[in-house]
Amino acid sequence: MIDSDQHHDELSGLEREAHAWIRRLTSGEARAADAAALQRWCSQSPAHAAAFSEASRFWKAFGPAGQNLLDDERKTSRRSRAGGRTPIMTRRAVVGGALAAATAGIMVVHPPLDLWPSLLELRADYRTGVGEQRELAVVDGVAVQMNTRTSISLGSGGASGAVELIAGEASFKVADRRAETFSVTAAGGTTTSTGAQFDVRVDGSSACVTCLANEAHVEHRTQQVVLKSRQRVTYDDSGFGEVVAIDPSVAAAWQQGLIICNMMPLADLIQELNRYRFGRIVLLNGEFGRNPVNGRFRIDRPDEALVQIERAFGIHARTLPGGLVLLS
Repeated sequence: MIDSDQHHDELSGLEREAHAWIRRLTSGEARAADAAALQRWCSQSPAHAAAFSEASRFWKAFGPAGQNLLDDERKTSRRSRAGGRTPIMTRRAVVGGALAAATAGIMVVHPPLDLWPSLLELRADYRTGVGEQRELAVVDGVAVQMNTRTSISLGSGGASGAVELIAGEASFKVADRRAETFSVTAAGGTTTSTGAQFDVRVDGSSACVTCLANEAHVEHRTQQVVLKSRQRVTYDDSGFGEVVAIDPSVAAAWQQGLIICNMMPLADLIQELNRYRFGRIVLLNGEFGRNPVNGRFRIDRPDEALVQIERAFGIHARTLPGGLVLLS
């Protein structure tokens, strides 16, 4: 385990600035100007870029991507020992010079583990921060409720009712009296309706569409699915998944400020909680992740849910800088 106080004391001034940037980016209040300012900060010197890359790797090391990176490093280390060479894993060996500058730039556009908004999200017309929800009317006859960490852009045909859900989750209620079709583009697919209530959620390159009332048409590439009330479908680069029935009280619970768990795996609950809080919760023991959870949790109090998880499963939580919590 890493001692947070000791870790902070060992950081140089440049490294502390880099960690401060990450705290700013994960605060939920970052804007496009912050991303531009970060790029300028990183471009001051290779040392600046390296410091930001290292700070990002500190976070990334506790996620699946970080585990893969560690596995790769172990393989490289074993090959080096087999060849009679002593492996050298220093900061300069990991990130240095122009490579570090390039890596830092990529992290602004594609953040590790989605710890902060991408540049595309920061440039959206509407955006919510961590734990924030927002209601708005993007076009006449359509009510929108945005969930946490959500970004929406108006399409070029915004007046006729076309929007893009870049990231996050939103609920769209299209009035029956609306004459024109309303459409939502997300993860390469499009959902259309002339009078339905439906939710769309984007997770990386995949999307999930839930129809809560009436009927919604979902298109992805050359395929199409018609969702009836209380039905859900997901799609990604490989196509559509199976259409499944849902409980609307559970599916739409976030609109009432709740996460409702009916035998939800603990790993899935932690993934949900991470959407509503600063930093990141990391479950270090995969066995715990399969435990089922029943209950209701308020999304504006994710740390209370964390305490209940500790008590219910006998898990120990260790808090590190920037809201990072390790469960073991």
